[in-house]
Order: sequence, then structure tokens, then C-alpha cells
Amino acid sequence: MKVFAINSSARVGGQSKTELILNHLVKGMKEEGAEVEVVNIFKKKIRYCIGCFTCWTKTPGQCVHHDDMSKELFPKYMASDLCIMATPLFHYTLNANLKTFIERTLPFAQPFFELKNGVTRHPLRQTPPPVVALSVAGFPEHSVFDQLSAYMTYLYGKRLIAEIYIPGAESMERNTADPLVASVLDAVTQGGRELVRNKTISAGTMKAIHTPITDFKTLAVLGNIFWQTCIDEGVTPKEFDKLKLMPRPNSLESFLALMKAGFNPKKAQGFKGSYQFVFSGKQEGNCYFTIDQNKIHCSLGSSVKPDITITAPFEVWMDIVTRKAEGSQMFMEQKYKVEGDINLLIKMSEVFG
Repeated sequence: MKVFAINSSARVGGQSKTELILNHLVKGMKEEGAEVEVVNIFKKKIRYCIGCFTCWTKTPGQCVHHDDMSKELFPKYMASDLCIMATPLFHYTLNANLKTFIERTLPFAQPFFELKNGVTRHPLRQTPPPVVALSVAGFPEHSVFDQLSAYMTYLYGKRLIAEIYIPGAESMERNTADPLVASVLDAVTQGGRELVRNKTISAGTMKAIHTPITDFKTLAVLGNIFWQTCIDEGVTPKEFDKLKLMPRPNSLESFLALMKAGFNPKKAQGFKGSYQFVFSGKQEGNCYFTIDQNKIHCSLGSSVKPDITITAPFEVWMDIVTRKAEGSQMFMEQKYKVEGDINLLIKMSEVFG
């Protein structure tokens, strides 16, 4: 099988969750022996369709533009056995890069009118390949893809053989070690294998692919402190990552959410401990988390039997959490107090981050 995979994201590397999901799908396809070419069309020169209809009249099947679309992309698209169209969700549908590509595929149609299943259509000059739609979104609800799905379904009909939509994807790249995220990525890879073998993805695999990886409460708490930190630091998300910044919690709830998100179960192998925090200052109150059997439990209030108790002004501890201050130096200056097993304080740097 010859697969033509279109990545329409303008992001690259860790910034692109579209690329992350697409790479796992392609991995499964290659494991089944498919010949896969991935093209980032953001880097290609594709002019807009100008509606001149030259491809329907003077040069049937040939576009008036002589750019990367006409010379390279359109021939590869038409020669493929399957096309993957991957796009981040922009304004609840596909982005402009993919829309431009799709509009430039007009040459495979003829100008005449025919009635097909009660709907007016143009007959095809050439039969384009089946399509797999793939998209990611920041919002946690799967319904955020409804408009994109409706568009792709109407446009491609029975030739749309699979739709892979991943909501709540913004945190995926940072949490690939999370068992839930890893299981979704593994399911996407399995979907790639099944597409090559069967030209479809089984219901069981689709269910695994669409397993929710976050909810509104978790997303809102972490997302809001992330964006507020970007605003306070005057940086974009890409610059945030480059500078290796940390979202700054502004409440006990967001502090615990950050700890839960930053917990690495693999590095906590065989580790057990209960951490109690007593905060003063702008955010006054108690909270704790317990690590046991590679799992973390976070809660407001007081632990029954904490192994270590850290008493600190909230702002001081957040300076340490976000690396604005060095923890050992703050301890030497008596900016915070520790009671209990001091080794657990040292262990924190190993199991979080």
C-alpha cells in the first residue's frame, strides 16, 4: 500500500500534537509494510485556487498554477492508495493549509452535473484515494470535532474510511509516560496497522483511540496557570518550552494539579511517602499528596500520618517549584521548615518533572 500523509500543522517537533499522533499512526502502517510518505504542506508553495476553471476547460485535469501542488503534491495524492489528512483543529474545523490543499484538488472533477443519491455532484475525471481524517484539539470534549467531522463526511462520503480525533491533546507531548496517554498512542499505532491490513479501524481500537485523556477540571486548572505564566513572563508557548519554564500555581488546587501532572510513575518505582504542606501568606491552607505503588493521590487538608511536613509561605514554595529560587538555599536561609524524613524532600526532584 502506498500512503500519502499530509501534515498541515505549522508547528514542528514537540510543539505539534498533530505530528505526534500522525507519527504513531504512520509507525503502525510501516510495521505492516506500507510505503508511507509524510509531507508537511506548510513548507510547500501552494497558491490559492482562483476559481478560473482552466482545469475544467482549456487544460482539463491540469491547474493553471505551476507550483508545488501541481508539480509534486497533486500527482502524489492521486497516485496513492490512501491519503491521511492531518490538521490541528482551527476554529472548530480544518486549518487554512489543508483547506487550500483540498480546494486545489478540483482538477480531478469534471464541470458537468449529475444527481447522485439525491444530491447534485460533479462526475470525477479520476478517482481520488480513500481518506483518513486526523485532528487534535485543546478542548477536552470530543464534540469539539463535530463540525470538522460533518465537513469531511460530506466531502468524502464512503471514501472517508476513518476519523481519528484527539481532544485535550495539548498536554500529550509532556505526558507520554502517563499510562493513559501511552495507551491512546499505542491504540493509534494499532489503528495504523489495521488500516493497512483491512482498510478500516476496528470498533475496539477506535474506542481505545478516543479514550478521554483529560477532563475540564484538570485542563482548566493546568491550562489557566500555564497561560497566565506565559502572560506574566511575556513569552509564547514555544518560548516557554525553550526557556524550560514551569507553570506557576496560584492556589492550593493548582499546586496539587501541577504535582499530579508532573508525577513520573516510572521514576517512583518502589517509592512510598506522604508529603504534608502547610502554607501561609497569600494562599493559606493545608494540602498533601501520597505516593504509593507508582501512583499519586492528592488532596486538600491534612494527612493522617505524614512522613514529611513542609511549612512555608505559599509564594516562597512556588518560587522553588518554578525554579525561581533554589530549594536548598531557601532552606539554609530558613525561608521554610521541614519536619520528618528529609530524604523525601530530596526524592521529590527525582519523581517529579
